[in-house]
Amino acid sequence: MTGTSEPDPAGAPAGGRAFAIGLRNRFRGVTVREGMLVRGPAGWGEFSPFAEYGPREASRWWAACHEAAHLGWPEPLRDRVPVNVTVPAVDPERAARIVADGGCATAKVKVAERGQDWRADVARVEAVRAAIGPSGRVRVDANGAWDVDTAVRMTRELDRFGLEYVEQPCATLDELAAVRRRVDVPVAADESVRRAEDPLRVRASGAADIVVLKVQPLGGVRAALRVAEACGLPVVVSSAVETSVGLAAGVALAAALPELPYACGLATMQMLTADVTAEPLLPEGGFLPVRPAVVDEGALRSVEVDPGSWRARAEQARAAGAEPPGPR
Repeated sequence: MTGTSEPDPAGAPAGGRAFAIGLRNRFRGVTVREGMLVRGPAGWGEFSPFAEYGPREASRWWAACHEAAHLGWPEPLRDRVPVNVTVPAVDPERAARIVADGGCATAKVKVAERGQDWRADVARVEAVRAAIGPSGRVRVDANGAWDVDTAVRMTRELDRFGLEYVEQPCATLDELAAVRRRVDVPVAADESVRRAEDPLRVRASGAADIVVLKVQPLGGVRAALRVAEACGLPVVVSSAVETSVGLAAGVALAAALPELPYACGLATMQMLTADVTAEPLLPEGGFLPVRPAVVDEGALRSVEVDPGSWRARAEQARAAGAEPPGPR
C-alpha cells in the first residue's frame, strides 16, 4: 500500500512525481487534472495549480505541498467531515444521476457555464432539487461569471428551488456586496478569497456571509486557519479537484476548524477517473473520514507522466515565495 520512493529531506521539487488524470466531465474548461506529488518526512504533498496561475500565485500552492510533506497538519477536532456532491454544468438527467450516486445530503451545482443558456441552469437545479429531496440542501456556484443584475435575477429565479447559498455570483468584492444587498440568499465568496492579495477584505467590504477556503490556494492548512479566524465568517472548506493527497489536506483543515456549520466541497474524488492511492477519499453516508492519503506505487505509475515541466514550475513557485495570507 505504501509508496516506495524515498522522502526528499530538502523539500525540493527535484524529486516530485507528476500525474495526469482524466475528468469524468469537463471542469473549468479542462478534461485532464494534472499536478505533482512530493514525499517528505510527514507524508505526501500535492502541488497542482491550474495552468493559468503564474509563479507568484502558484507559490501558495507550493507552500501547501511543502507543509503536507514536511510539517504535517494540526491535530483534528473531529474524525469525519460532512461533504456535498458537486454537479458540473451537465444536462438535467446526468445531474440527477450524479446526485443519486453521490449519497450526500447537500449538492453544489455549477451554473453560468460559458455557452449555455440560463434555462439550462434552471433545469439543472430543478433536477438536483428533485433528486436530493425536500430535506436536502442545494447551493449554486457561478464562479464569478455574472454581472450584478444577472446575479440578482438568477439568484431569485433559482431560489424557488430553495438555495442554501449562492457562491461567487460575481467577480469582484464590490459586485458581491451589491448582490448581497439585493437578495435574501446568503452569498459565499470563493475566488475573492483564494485569488486576492488580501483575502481578509471580504468581511470588511460586506461582500459575503460565508467564505469558501481551499488549502492549496491559501498556502496550507495553517494559513487557511489564520484566514478563517481573521475573517470571522462561517467557513466552507472546498477542494481544487485534487487527488486524494490534496483532498486529505482539505479534510485536515475542516477537521481543525473550531466550528463546521456547512458541508464541505471535498467529495470531488468522484470527478476523477483514477487516483494515486489504493484507498481513495470517497464519501460514506455523506461524510469523509479524517485520515492521510498514502500513495500507492502501482496507482501512481498508471497515471504518471514526465515530471520535468512540473518540477520547473514548482521551482519557480518556490522562488517566487509569496507570503501566505492572514495574520502571522
